[in-house]
Amino acid sequence: MSREISTIVTGMSYLEGPRWHDQRIWFSDFYTGRVYSAAEDGSDLRTEAEVPQQPSGLGWLPDGRLLIVSMRDGRLLRREADGTLACHADLSGYLGGHLNDMVVDAQGRVFVGEFGFDLMSGADLTPAGLLRVDPDGTVTQVAEDLWFPNGSVITEDGTLLVDETFGNRVTAFDIAADGTLANRRTWAKFGELPSDRELGKMLGQVVVAPDGCCLDADGAMWIADGLNGRVIRVRQGGEIAEEIQPGTGVFACMLGGADGRTLFICTAPDFQEEARKNAREANLVAARVDTPRAGLP
Repeated sequence: MSREISTIVTGMSYLEGPRWHDQRIWFSDFYTGRVYSAAEDGSDLRTEAEVPQQPSGLGWLPDGRLLIVSMRDGRLLRREADGTLACHADLSGYLGGHLNDMVVDAQGRVFVGEFGFDLMSGADLTPAGLLRVDPDGTVTQVAEDLWFPNGSVITEDGTLLVDETFGNRVTAFDIAADGTLANRRTWAKFGELPSDRELGKMLGQVVVAPDGCCLDADGAMWIADGLNGRVIRVRQGGEIAEEIQPGTGVFACMLGGADGRTLFICTAPDFQEEARKNAREANLVAARVDTPRAGLP
């Protein structure tokens, strides 16, 4: 199926963490250190926060305050009512690499992943943990041995789905009332777990590199395939029901818009830090799809 793709925001460095909130699309731009929001058509672009240590995942507390992952210093920031940023939690002591994407549940608990290793220097992969940040800022590791935990969603029935970008899979957990995770299982499998952790060899064994993602009302996930320049609609088990190829790299996506059927897609030529720092080739594009958004974020 062919989808018409429209470009709505241009001239960015590298976009991540798209979220639909308050009738606007929000997103982080890594190398300008800014969080933006825009109207559904990309107009009325606003700078919502400046995060010098590289913003990534976004979410909101139940009282409406914005949370922002600050990647390089391993902190979770909170935007107060007056626009100032405060440290919501310091996670730096739990990390083997940069802090990464997150999802916030209805109780204001944050589930956030991390790289686990120095990706940009080409280090060998080290599996990483998943952290929970409670509303009071308490940090707890709630899972381990994840192969680059990345984009995450929470289903209507309280299941946490976590993309493992270099693990060829989406992993599911049940969220208990106290925020602990149980019943770990594979929700979608795209291939075998790579047999080599050396970066170049490992990447050659990645069939789908699930990055940013969102959930639709039929229980399928739209997932950015970070190595193959496409966004895919995946059913439980791993069946790819549809794919959209914007003609460049794709690293995150989010359903939103007035009817929940606009799929916002973060694109860039690649994810190489030096290249993206020194260019403004990242765009936010959009396509109309059939099934509206569901779950969190």
